[in-house]
Amino acid sequence: MNAAQVMNLGRLLTHTARLFPDRPALIQDGGRTWTWREMERRVAAMTAALRKLGLRKGDRILVQSRNNVQMFESCWIAFRLGCVWVPTNFRLTPSEVAYLGTSSGASTMIVEDVFAGHADAVREASSALKHVIAIGTPRAGEHSYEDLVRDHLDLPGEHETVGCDDPLWFFYTSGTTGRPKAGVLTHGQMSFVVTNHLADLIPGTTERDCSIAVAPLSHGAGIHALLNVARGAPTVLLASEKLEGEAFWQAVEKYRVTNLFTVPTIVKILVEDPAVDRYDHSSLRYMIYAGAPMYRADQKLALQKLGKVLVQYFGLGEVTGNITVLPPDMHSADDADPNANIGCCGRPRTGMEVAILDAELRPLPAGEVGEICCRGPAVFAGYHGNAEATEKALRGGWFHTGDLGRMDERGLLFITGRESDMYISGGSNVYPREVEEVLLTHPGVAEVAVLGVPDRKWGEVGVAVVVKREGAQVDRDALMAHLEGRCARYRWPHHLFFWDVLPKSGYGKIAKKDIRQQLFERGEIGA
Repeated sequence: MNAAQVMNLGRLLTHTARLFPDRPALIQDGGRTWTWREMERRVAAMTAALRKLGLRKGDRILVQSRNNVQMFESCWIAFRLGCVWVPTNFRLTPSEVAYLGTSSGASTMIVEDVFAGHADAVREASSALKHVIAIGTPRAGEHSYEDLVRDHLDLPGEHETVGCDDPLWFFYTSGTTGRPKAGVLTHGQMSFVVTNHLADLIPGTTERDCSIAVAPLSHGAGIHALLNVARGAPTVLLASEKLEGEAFWQAVEKYRVTNLFTVPTIVKILVEDPAVDRYDHSSLRYMIYAGAPMYRADQKLALQKLGKVLVQYFGLGEVTGNITVLPPDMHSADDADPNANIGCCGRPRTGMEVAILDAELRPLPAGEVGEICCRGPAVFAGYHGNAEATEKALRGGWFHTGDLGRMDERGLLFITGRESDMYISGGSNVYPREVEEVLLTHPGVAEVAVLGVPDRKWGEVGVAVVVKREGAQVDRDALMAHLEGRCARYRWPHHLFFWDVLPKSGYGKIAKKDIRQQLFERGEIGA
């Protein structure tokens, strides 16, 4: 596909700014509001500034920041330049972000000044890093983000011409091999994804709608923000990155919020908060939840409190959530209602094909369990610098999710399990090997196994079973302290047990299935 068949995704912002220059684009709750004209000028200015610094098409821009106007703008700047946006989860440790910086080959880092240690870690680890741009107060050798904007205002900041397969986003996702992998999202792929999301997730959205961000813009919430920019709907940023039910529902009423992206854990927290009954949320049309299945009791409470506004989608970062959708009219709080679709994660997305395949990549009939696979324009281009993982993920002309499921006669999908050990806690993927590798660096740990178990609040949480080295004096507190700074807190196991030995398979491999069974038999976890 040539350049004539795709536009630079950054033009979505430019088009909206021309249509609705004086309408709000971004609202900082309790702070200021930026119009689409202001947003376009700021993005154009920073585009011109980075070109002057020497950034060219294909360069990577690493971004470490909490949700703020600069984080919101940074993707549009990267797209416009034809560069690759490399956002981090701001909760990662300096060493984890340093790996993202080196593996992506980022030449520029935009970093909020409260993360100075992260910038230092990337600079020390990567010889490719040339520029550090500070959101807030710059240090010696760093540029000021706001100074660069101010010094280049009213420059056009032209859009780079791109091809369909040109990358625009490294969406970092982890794997059972431990290290995160960069899923390459392209201009052509994301043009389809934005169009598809608008059709399937928030149909009918216009400039009169309003969104709110309750999750980091680095991942799913960032993709959701693209949709609202495309339609001219403003996004509200909460005053704190800590989720507070009172502040959320107050903002929904104040700004007449109509849509948001979230995860089941956050839906549960919000609808169980007493504030849900004190504020008017009748404006809400689409509360999208993704990342994990939702417990039926939580789903029913949300429907009772909010009405038919829930939208579930299933997918992975590699296909930007674009596999199946369960729209509002396919939800019901009534268990007897055939439209309740209990346990279902929906129908194939518009323009996507979903299949249940066996080990030989043969489609299985309705009702039979196999691997959930898909193909279509939402599938990513592969993993950056990892041909082996790309070949495995795309073998046979399908994207392989690693999840197991079945489809019924209507083509609706039901997830039954996972091929990998990965579990989902609070909407975040946790890959046990990453945590195991850190715990194994403690001198008192001989062996360790981490696995996910069901949890009423978080969906799933981690359990670590540890075998101490002979003579080692180590306890739970010591191992938790060892994780500090080496592993993001959301990955930490909630439970930790010490055993004399771990069960092994005939090949000497730690048998997690047997560990899970023994945990249950000992009463250390529930069924």
